[in-house]
Amino acid sequence: MMNRILPRVFLAFAACAGATEVRDAAAQTFPTDDPVIRQMWEEGMGEGSQAFDLAQALTDSIGPRLMGSPGFEASADWLLSKYEAWGIEAEKQEYGTWTGWDRGYSHIDLIAPRVRSLEGMMLAWSPGTDGPVEADVVLMPSVGSREEFDAWLPAVAGKAVAISFPEPTCREDQSWEDHATEATVERMRAARDEARRAWFEGMFSVGGDFAQRIADAGAVALLTGRWSQGWGVDKIFSSPSRTVPGLHLSCEDYGLLARLAERGQSPRVRIDARAEFLGDVPAFNVVGRIPGTELPDEYVVLSAHLDSWDGASGATDNGTGTIMMMEAMRLLKTAYPNPRRTILVGHWGGEEQGLIGSTAFAADNPEVVDGLQAAFNQDNGTWRIDYIRMQGFTGAGAHFGRWFSKIPVEITGHIELDIPGVPETGGSDHMSFICKPAPGFRLQSNYPDYRQYTWHTKPGHLRQDRIRRPAE
Repeated sequence: MMNRILPRVFLAFAACAGATEVRDAAAQTFPTDDPVIRQMWEEGMGEGSQAFDLAQALTDSIGPRLMGSPGFEASADWLLSKYEAWGIEAEKQEYGTWTGWDRGYSHIDLIAPRVRSLEGMMLAWSPGTDGPVEADVVLMPSVGSREEFDAWLPAVAGKAVAISFPEPTCREDQSWEDHATEATVERMRAARDEARRAWFEGMFSVGGDFAQRIADAGAVALLTGRWSQGWGVDKIFSSPSRTVPGLHLSCEDYGLLARLAERGQSPRVRIDARAEFLGDVPAFNVVGRIPGTELPDEYVVLSAHLDSWDGASGATDNGTGTIMMMEAMRLLKTAYPNPRRTILVGHWGGEEQGLIGSTAFAADNPEVVDGLQAAFNQDNGTWRIDYIRMQGFTGAGAHFGRWFSKIPVEITGHIELDIPGVPETGGSDHMSFICKPAPGFRLQSNYPDYRQYTWHTKPGHLRQDRIRRPAE
């Protein structure tokens, strides 16, 4: 099955991934005279590229695309309009329903013992405040048992309750290592590790329902902090409760409230957070198609999830994959409009909730799974593709080698092929095909910066490349 894959398809999205780094199309070394590959390279790597314009529209204008939100719906409609303009068949494929929710604004202010606007936002699927509310802040104590927690619960009525571990420092570890003595770094880490251990042991002794129990006991709001261990970045996920507002605060501002509360200095906040639940709304994927002319029942699938968490604009997770696959489809339609096999693009919903959309697609379209030649999935980061695992498909390495022999080394020279590659057990939408089993591959970019600074984070104040100086 694998020996019939089109190297032209791989070139299409590989060119998209490298377009920001290589612009001089005429200067490249082509190992093939294939006119289709040359045309795709010239269009994708030259002035004809639409990658930047597509990315700007998706991430700046539409922005975050939380499952079930108006932003997700708007992004799907935008995709359909682009594919229609390019002459590509595309549709929404519904597979169920999801809780609709629309984020409004979040204003969180410290009003005592001093005044300060706090950096924070509502978490996904949180109710709003129905107008401004004021409340004193209390810190969830590090208790040793459910009984101790029950004895403390009455104290939360009418309060904003801070329920996360307060980080003792919001300075990234690399800075400590660069500027502090080794002994100081060791003391800091030991103290932090012990404080975290005690906190989480206490939380586990209470039980996983502690947040909702606090809400049910009359808390006005739940305050959280989830530091991403870098300068100015925090992870943004879903609210711990759907009955009272769940609000995230930055590492620094959460620590400020926690210290004030811990020392009895009477912190009080004013919260005005707006949100609306929209009932059940359709859950769907956007699927585009370039029909095959000779082997229409054999498929190549370009895969990327469209949904995102909504702390920021969903750029690197997964605006990058979305734009890569859109631009690849545009290039293929331009340079190879009548492919032998059917080329599909899947923009999945619900990846962040457990690969829901791609799993539903595989279940609802068994003919695609049965005729799948390969699925290529991209779901992380903005750097070039640098790693592809063969996922245990023992014949895949030879086919990748054959494809790579027809693609300029400016792309292939940076990619490590893991052969035969132990199959993954999770991670992204390629798993919805691998588990069938059908050949699915993940086009992976460099991870460290992504995990710390852009994966599920709110917008950071400082870019990492402005902080870390090259080694002297």
